[in-house]
Amino acid sequence: MHKVFRCLGIVLLGFPWCSSVLGQKTASNSAQVIPVGMDAYRMWDKLPVQRLGVRAYMRSTYDRTGGNHHADAGHFLFMNNEDENVTLDVKGKGVLYFFRANHWHGSPWHFTIDGKDNVVKETGTSDPVNATKLFKNSTFIPSGPFSNPLAWTWSTTRGADLIWTPMPFRDSIRIAYSRTFYGTGYYIYHLFADESVLSQPVKTWDINKSSDQEVKDLISSSGLDIAPKNIKSLHGKIKLKEKKIAFATIKASPSSIRAFKLTLPLDKALDLERTRIQITWDNAKYPSVDAPLCLFFGAGTLYNRENKEYLVKGFPINIHYDYINKKVELSCYYPMPFFKTARFELSDIEPGDIDITYDIRYEPLYSPANRNSYFHATYKNFPQPELGKDMTWLDTRGTEGHQEWSGSFVGTSFIFSHQANLGTLEGDPRFFFDDSESPQAYGTGTEEWGGGGDYWGGENMTLPFAGHPCGAPEKNKATHEKDLIESGYRFLIADMMPFGRRARIQFEHGGENLASEHYEAVTYWYGLPAPSLIKTDELDIGNEESEKKHVYTSSAASKVLSLTSRYEMGIDTFPKTVWGMDMAKIPGYNEKSGKEIYPAITMDGRFTRGTSEFTVKLDPENKGALIRRTLDYSFPNQLAEVYVAAVSPTSGESNIQWEKAGDWYLAGSNTVTFSAPNGELGLRKIQVETSNRCFRDDEFLIPARLTQKRSEIRVKIKFVQNDQQLYPGFPYPKESAWSELQYFIYSYIIPDFKLNVAGK
Repeated sequence: MHKVFRCLGIVLLGFPWCSSVLGQKTASNSAQVIPVGMDAYRMWDKLPVQRLGVRAYMRSTYDRTGGNHHADAGHFLFMNNEDENVTLDVKGKGVLYFFRANHWHGSPWHFTIDGKDNVVKETGTSDPVNATKLFKNSTFIPSGPFSNPLAWTWSTTRGADLIWTPMPFRDSIRIAYSRTFYGTGYYIYHLFADESVLSQPVKTWDINKSSDQEVKDLISSSGLDIAPKNIKSLHGKIKLKEKKIAFATIKASPSSIRAFKLTLPLDKALDLERTRIQITWDNAKYPSVDAPLCLFFGAGTLYNRENKEYLVKGFPINIHYDYINKKVELSCYYPMPFFKTARFELSDIEPGDIDITYDIRYEPLYSPANRNSYFHATYKNFPQPELGKDMTWLDTRGTEGHQEWSGSFVGTSFIFSHQANLGTLEGDPRFFFDDSESPQAYGTGTEEWGGGGDYWGGENMTLPFAGHPCGAPEKNKATHEKDLIESGYRFLIADMMPFGRRARIQFEHGGENLASEHYEAVTYWYGLPAPSLIKTDELDIGNEESEKKHVYTSSAASKVLSLTSRYEMGIDTFPKTVWGMDMAKIPGYNEKSGKEIYPAITMDGRFTRGTSEFTVKLDPENKGALIRRTLDYSFPNQLAEVYVAAVSPTSGESNIQWEKAGDWYLAGSNTVTFSAPNGELGLRKIQVETSNRCFRDDEFLIPARLTQKRSEIRVKIKFVQNDQQLYPGFPYPKESAWSELQYFIYSYIIPDFKLNVAGK
């Protein structure tokens, strides 16, 4: 059982401040307010707060076969009318926090939210053939909800249309493209288990309402000092005469760093860019921040080829050039909580007669340790990425000596080439959270992740949340050896991605994991070395003993069936030649199938077009639950109503009290439609594509009101027939059914964290 340490426990650990600053509203076992919608920007100081009962997902138009077919464009879940080609279809209560398309392609877009069709255009829509010539300053239509700095078009981003305007939905959201020419995109949304802990109710988005001016003013301040001013500060000068220097240590009651700045001499910036910044919280054995200065502050190098005022003009991080005073200012505003000490060091110094200055501002933190997370910046270096395998930029398992971490993924700063090679940008991001074998986040490419399109046209750009700050357009145009370094960044604020026990942040190198470039990456994340999500049960469908143990029943269930397939990942086998190397010489290569990268596996289970019921265990101190189902994704558009009931020795089938928890829906299948019409205005040309990846893990959140104080619940899954066709007049290869191979049950809990877990 996972017990919460209360205020008294903190006093025993040597924190007498507890009774004076925590109070009733911030006691460690109370509900913590989770910012939602526009509040996610207003309350950006709450980034470290644990997000119990919040799940983030990133869906896209990626190639389902694991390759890079048509640069991940033109793949649709299904199609209805000519102007309704669906790329996202979700049921539940949530907020769409991010939308990305390549240029105007697909516009007019249909954002159907809670049944209302909202049509969004871009000025390039009216004449897409000549848009780049006619519209030098394109805008979204309507402009009210989609104006800078919450929305940007290709004329600024050098290739992408980006929207960070929150779009709440109470029941459902669907995104469809009117045109299919080069229709590519990815989208980030959150789903919520418990509306009662949100900062405001989730209300259906209103397209006629302009974006909040206060939020726009805040984000427009990117590049400026956005942290509170009248708080405690520490500043000084560092003489770089040793290889490693501890330059600042703060000993205080619970506090949060709100601003961390370093100022370098302009003429020494390039010499100092690979010096490492290390920050250690609460006397931990390892630093939680450990990265080269340039990458930590958002750029692959401090070489400023165009002498811009800002190399990085991000919201939480920026790099500013002061040419009058001949200095470079590096600033980070990600909130960084600590509870005893914060130690700042520089290492990998090339000793010399150089002085730099630092400024640190911090303020009291009034919420308990186990409802927050430590800030991390994890650096990884990939001089030669492994053929066929994703690069793992972050795996929290085992990090700093701890197996389980809870927190949120909040961004990346990365080098994707040291040779001005932009072709490496075809690699897709794939993020896995909390034991899932399917990525909860699957994108369409690395430059899309960095806010660009068409490799930013080779140009540089910097926005509050995404950018390509440095790197020459091509190798022969480099003006300095460091101009060959290409880098990007992506900062997550409202669209942050919470996890409860583990996060794996992976990227392809090249479109099929076959690129040989030298990559480097810093991953920003918040983490507490204790889980907020624990597995409390699992049901193996088709296993007689497991079904009996969980009192599993299913009307109209199929017999137990075996399936041999794969999860969605990269290519299955190597091509015959990679980098000019004959792959036939590698052990395991087969002339017909190539060398296998991701072998097929076999699972068994059932499917039903009726109702399934089972009993599962929970942690009685849970704050909600998550059910993960492993399924056969060849059954399309799987939809079911989910009901929950208490389990008691006296309750019988006749008097059980069911309460609806919501609709569980997974759109699409491993069969999709693909369209690559002739020209911008061409009618869609439909091609059906079926991948060999049938395994999928999918999730459903159960509200805390149905699970709290219960150690067991009875779950009923009632299949709902879905008659969606793949496209008009063409049904899916399989009829829809509810597939169930395995169920995994997780309980949300308040992390059982005490300071001596990480500090001494």
